[in-house]
Amino acid sequence: MTTKSVAAATVHGYPRQGGNRELKKAIEGYWKGTVTADALRSTAAELRRSNWKQLAEAGVQEVPTGDFSLYDHVLDTTVAVGAIPARHRDAVAADPLDGYFAMARGTQQAPPLEMTKWFDTNYHYLVPELGPETDFAANPDKAVAELGEALALGHTARPVLVGPITYLLLAKPAPGVAADFQPLTLLDRLLPVYAQLLAALRAAGAEWVQLDEPALVQDRSAAELNAAARAYRELGALTDRPKLLVASYFDRLGEALPVLAKAPVEGLALDFTGPAAGNLTDLAAVGGLGGKRLVAGVVDGRNIWINDLAASLTTLGTLLGLAETVDVATSCSLLHVPLDADAERDIDPQIHRWLAFARQKAAETALLARGLREGTGAITAQLAANRADLASRATSLITRDPAVRARAAAVTDADTRRDAPYPDRAEAQRARLQLPPLPTTTIGSFPQTAELRTARADLNAGRIDAADYRKRMEAEIREVIAYQEQAGLDVLVHGEPERNDMVQYFAEQLTGYLATRHGWVQSYGTRYVRPPVLAGDISRPQPMTVDWYTYAQSLTDRPVKGMLTGPVTMLAWSFVRDDQPLADTALQVALALRDEVTDLETAGAAVIQVDEPALRETLPLRAAERPAYLAWATESFRLTTSGVRADTQIHTHMCYAEFGAIMTAIDDLDADVISLEATRSHMEVAGELAEAGYPREVGPGVWDIHSPRVPSPEEALELLRAALAAIPADRLWVNPDCGLKTRAWPETRASIDSLVTAARTLRTELTH
Repeated sequence: MTTKSVAAATVHGYPRQGGNRELKKAIEGYWKGTVTADALRSTAAELRRSNWKQLAEAGVQEVPTGDFSLYDHVLDTTVAVGAIPARHRDAVAADPLDGYFAMARGTQQAPPLEMTKWFDTNYHYLVPELGPETDFAANPDKAVAELGEALALGHTARPVLVGPITYLLLAKPAPGVAADFQPLTLLDRLLPVYAQLLAALRAAGAEWVQLDEPALVQDRSAAELNAAARAYRELGALTDRPKLLVASYFDRLGEALPVLAKAPVEGLALDFTGPAAGNLTDLAAVGGLGGKRLVAGVVDGRNIWINDLAASLTTLGTLLGLAETVDVATSCSLLHVPLDADAERDIDPQIHRWLAFARQKAAETALLARGLREGTGAITAQLAANRADLASRATSLITRDPAVRARAAAVTDADTRRDAPYPDRAEAQRARLQLPPLPTTTIGSFPQTAELRTARADLNAGRIDAADYRKRMEAEIREVIAYQEQAGLDVLVHGEPERNDMVQYFAEQLTGYLATRHGWVQSYGTRYVRPPVLAGDISRPQPMTVDWYTYAQSLTDRPVKGMLTGPVTMLAWSFVRDDQPLADTALQVALALRDEVTDLETAGAAVIQVDEPALRETLPLRAAERPAYLAWATESFRLTTSGVRADTQIHTHMCYAEFGAIMTAIDDLDADVISLEATRSHMEVAGELAEAGYPREVGPGVWDIHSPRVPSPEEALELLRAALAAIPADRLWVNPDCGLKTRAWPETRASIDSLVTAARTLRTELTH
């Protein structure tokens, strides 16, 4: 196998946190005042150096720069193009670092930027706020400085920026701007700023700059495609610029491919994994890229399974005839996977052979590039070992359970439907629960204090036994129940002190899952999660939450919610198996959770919440693929929840996503009550639900828990009145946007006081 020129290995980005989450600790220390700004910057610089060193040692010849962020790369782009919201400009001018974090987290005086999911991943980005008065201004300092760091260390480096089309398509109208304002109309104003950024990077030594345009893998209008063509025609015509590599990932480019193939840019980076595999035939259909560079994403940057090296080499061999140069890459940034599988010492050795985290994926990429350069004979031993590992997974008894498969095959449509229609259920539930108008509740978790984390660590290390651990958790539950009664909440929760994570906690108790010790992945800012690995068929050996619920309910006469994570979220926030359809895996998880729901009801639970925050996140990027996904996703939720009586109230929760595209699916869930994030989006979702004719009860959040600022009672009341304009009072609940796990107790108490005060004020207004 030969190529027209030497094939290089590269990646789009790399995990930011460090092997021991050094970045998280430094940033949170800075927020607390225990780490100086200089110390934070020093930690960040050392992590960048370490990342580049790891990539170079793996055989990656061209490293990315600019992908590293203290909070979010879209927020970094907002700073780079000078689109600072008016309410944060003074803070940014006074101290750029504090102003940066103020935009991300908010202050008591200024709310943060809205946060939502990055396409169909669990990474959250901060939404740019733009309007007709937005004035952009180039600020290349970060991009130039990080490029300089890499070049000084002797690396061949490629700066990475969010592309102008994706940046504008991700943006929303700023507060006070008409809702129908289209940020893409600012393209002519933005392109000169990108021109300045590119010129600055060229002057700093950049040969190539990567502009990420993942928004172009979604269905786009003719006007949007024309805007993309114009943007890259103008950027390509610049004389003072580096070579341009336009990158897409997560799906096939489709109708945007010929637009970019014809653009006067020097290269394209395309994803050839999963749903993006269609890029191969699409690329052939447009006649290839001619004299352009192709960066071929053949190593999946979003899962943790080893690559099929032989299959990837076949794809690369086909691509050789479609571009002047074919380089080998991961499909997207490795931000979405943990850092190093070799750090995992407790995983079954057989399963460990199947795993590849960021460091291993970089090595796979380099190996494929070597095979492309030198021929498969140069990597014969590695190919043989890879074939053996793939075969061991395909035939392993770990992945197949005949009893689970037989139960799943026996599911009927009747198993996915409640016996009574919603109006009858609502009447029965109101009679049973006897709640006041505008009932108040929280989403589930309460603050995970240092004492709770210490207790969990002590249990894992054997310093305390299970009985002592249970005593500590019960003491916390007693305090949480007593606090909620004192605060005046109507439907209580046990606070989830025993849960390390809303997915991992259940995964550790289900067969077919395994947990990692060091598999941290960034969700947003300094929030990192350890997605469990779904390796085999799923079943529930014994109840997982019933004892905790029973204890909490014994402490109060008010209803306590049973709390579970739904099947779609269990998949979305895990590294899911890729050897069977997701729908089949969801069915297995739903049956296991159905058993838990039934046991909770038997234990006396009148309210059971099954959270599905990932329902929107997992929505396919292409509209044609969405109906099939939503059909199995909503069916799996109903299978989980449909076995209960009419007077048992089923809640669900979703957060930080764009809900407009799934309103029909939200209805199809047939939950009795849904709570949703609504604060950062200014109660937008309430209007969307009303417009869709949603007939059930709704709790649009009135407190943004991802910000440390405490809402006043007046702010909460204003949001409630906005919700009431769309949702009748007899169907409106009052709750925060999300769980309170990441918040501290002082702000939690103050914010709940505001929430309850606002609800009581509005109740009084409604009765007079």
